[in-house]
Amino acid sequence: MPGRIKILCVDDEVNVLKALRRTFMEEEDYQIYQAQSGAEGLEILESVEGISMVISDYRMPGMTGVEFLRQVNERWPDTVRIVLSGYADTAVVVEAVNLGHIYKFIPKPWDDSELLINISAALEHQKLRRENSTLNIKLKQSYEELKIKNAELHKLNEHLEDMVEQRTRALELRNRVLQVSQSILDVLPFAVFGIDSEGYIAHGNNYGCSLFTRVELGPLGHRCQDVFPKEITAMVDELIATVQPQATKVTIDATTYCCQAYPLAEDISRGIVLILSPVVVAAETTGMCYAAEIIRKSCACRKENP
Repeated sequence: MPGRIKILCVDDEVNVLKALRRTFMEEEDYQIYQAQSGAEGLEILESVEGISMVISDYRMPGMTGVEFLRQVNERWPDTVRIVLSGYADTAVVVEAVNLGHIYKFIPKPWDDSELLINISAALEHQKLRRENSTLNIKLKQSYEELKIKNAELHKLNEHLEDMVEQRTRALELRNRVLQVSQSILDVLPFAVFGIDSEGYIAHGNNYGCSLFTRVELGPLGHRCQDVFPKEITAMVDELIATVQPQATKVTIDATTYCCQAYPLAEDISRGIVLILSPVVVAAETTGMCYAAEIIRKSCACRKENP
């Protein structure tokens, strides 16, 4: 019958073994093995796998019960060991406990009901001990896995910190570059505006912003048609439609400006660069705004070599 608990009874007296078998006769949960000596009991333990409990007499010829249980404890420490003996000497009990590591010392003659209760309690104790051992093993495994995960997390955090530090340095460098770029734009003697793909003024240097001070809070963030004269907005619309550089002249506050617009390279940033440079005599003579031509060539170079 599968799942039955295996119990080995060892006693040199046949009558005792018969009495034990009668005790377990109505217990279907137990499978009983019997031996008449310690040596025979060891042979059964070697040949039968999974014996949970050993009940042994104390005094037997050849190998005493204590010596037998001592070997059982060394070779099969998970078994529950019980001593049956007609000798209630304290020294006997101490010897059995110290050498055989027994769970219970039961005197002969025994009471069947009490013996079965003790056996049931011993087996329950064994079950709890095994479950506790299994939980401890799982706990140790979980602890080791947690250590590994923590080490991996620590390594990942270190890597992340390095990435954040590198990213921070890159952003700081980019901010410095942008600040320098803005400073350069602000000292130019002509107006430069950046217009995004939706027609909003996203950038402007000091010269450009000073041209349109009538707009509340300055021109940045406003739509082109709300800030620039109609000549400029028409030119911007034409550039959006044709994606070709555009040029015109416009008068702002009695000053004539050469106005040119160029599309930004799409892989860099979509939008328009607008330049307004004051018209000088040389520029009018040659028909070219020198400052605007410099910006045009710069934009063309960026588009060819992104």
